[in-house]
Amino acid sequence: MYRPDLSPVADSLALSALVGAAPLLTLFVLLGGLRLKAHWAGLAALAVSVVVAVWAYGMPADLALLAGAEGAAFGLFPIMWIVLAALWVHQLTVVSGRFADLRRAFRLVGDDPRVQALIIAFCFGALLEALAGFGAPVAITGVMLMSLGFSPVRAAVTVLVANTAPVAFGAIATPIITAGSLTGIDPERIGAYVGRQTPLLALFVPLLLVVLVDGVRGLRQTWPVALVCGGAFAVAQFVSANWISVELTDIIASLVALAAVVAFLRVWQPREGERVREDLRRAAERERRETGAARPGEPAPEAASPADGAEPVTTPRILAAFTPYLIIIAVFSVAKLWAPAERFLAAREVSVRWPGLDGQVLTAAGERSGTTVYALPWLSSPGSLLVLCGVLVAVAHRVRPADAVREFGRTVLTLRWALLTVASVLALAYVMNLSGQTITIGTWIAGAGAAFAFLSPLLGWLGTAVTGSDTSANALFATLQQTAAGRAGLDPILLVAANTSGGVVGKMISPQNLTIAATAVGLLGKEAVLFRKAIAWSLGLLLAICLLVLLQSHASAWMLP
Repeated sequence: MYRPDLSPVADSLALSALVGAAPLLTLFVLLGGLRLKAHWAGLAALAVSVVVAVWAYGMPADLALLAGAEGAAFGLFPIMWIVLAALWVHQLTVVSGRFADLRRAFRLVGDDPRVQALIIAFCFGALLEALAGFGAPVAITGVMLMSLGFSPVRAAVTVLVANTAPVAFGAIATPIITAGSLTGIDPERIGAYVGRQTPLLALFVPLLLVVLVDGVRGLRQTWPVALVCGGAFAVAQFVSANWISVELTDIIASLVALAAVVAFLRVWQPREGERVREDLRRAAERERRETGAARPGEPAPEAASPADGAEPVTTPRILAAFTPYLIIIAVFSVAKLWAPAERFLAAREVSVRWPGLDGQVLTAAGERSGTTVYALPWLSSPGSLLVLCGVLVAVAHRVRPADAVREFGRTVLTLRWALLTVASVLALAYVMNLSGQTITIGTWIAGAGAAFAFLSPLLGWLGTAVTGSDTSANALFATLQQTAAGRAGLDPILLVAANTSGGVVGKMISPQNLTIAATAVGLLGKEAVLFRKAIAWSLGLLLAICLLVLLQSHASAWMLP
């Protein structure tokens, strides 16, 4: 049986940690420095991790390859299965014409661009993040803001900054579920900790958005509605993550925030909306001349539909536009909150002892590794539940079965490289974890002692900035955070949560997300422009998370569950 050695290279922990970090360095350099496509960088880093596991750590080659195979399987199911199903549900709303009704319904709520930024980029973007994640909210809401008159750069940066607070619970809490699977910690417990960190971001992000749209003057004129939006989202996220459901957290928070904004606008309206619209129009024309960006609608024709410009959006049409999201909420509420249904679904989960790997690997402490048992929640997986939702949406919106199947195939084709990327990154994480590379790095970093609590979110930020996914960042660093916490005498759940929370503010500067945003608004090749606009916001929010985690680990432990 294979048992990892913490110091296999020259009996030196520091040198072993440096060698063990070679796969991560490969990933960072290829993505961030050489700007290689994410799937090639992931495969290259995976190859390096196998070489390090076999050459430096003495892990049998067959065990290293089997570990990578199990990780890739986990990356495809349930992780990417969730994303695939969620995007398919969205595509069904597009082909049915109801997504256009949804866009027009948002305009009816308020015609002030600053309010529209809160409703579309923050509230609706959070709902999309809850259901899909992985860049979908940035692409969809970016096009919507462009269609409302936002300039390309302003629209892109606005949706990038907005796509922060919901990320930890995105794609039906996929980042947290991944962290729980890799560390053995109950995802509900991790979610409760994260639910006491990211709401702080949610409280202030809407205020930042109105500044991005209209500067300090916009903040002075619209801070009440921005505070209502952020406050409602923060409270709902906190309550749901701690006492309702981790998977439903962002769905509940986004809808509560949207309802709060709509209700508040009935008794209060900001001033100078017409002036802001005119300023945005002039800025949009100027930016297009300077950058050569496409006009609204050109970058993403699939966002349009025959319903645009059709008859007025009546109450029944608005309700029909929200039907997919109401169906999702109903299905997940039954599956996650009704005990008989939850027990029925859980009983159908299949556990597979990974052939050739299970029983052959020990932990560094000499215990049998539990990571070698692959959980196959074929029925209870959020992805499977979303497929059920998609079938119901297709029926409700009268989408022909042939069209629904065709859209599913198109979604698979669209995600083909993302599937390979996530599979390779999860395979990398499993090889590093089972060979001992991650434990070595964590043990060495734990030498920072109590100060590691402050540095902990930095790892999540870095992982998400490089891979474009908070899920991938947790796959890379969750076990490392757990190990480092144990060595430093800190709460392991706190640091795993900190990795997740730090990752949410790294997403806005990830090459993957920048490319998605740039493509959506017609600025492909101008990612550097968006990076320069977003980096200061990312670093500022990261500092706030670092200070919060440090406070929670020492002076304010009462802030934790």
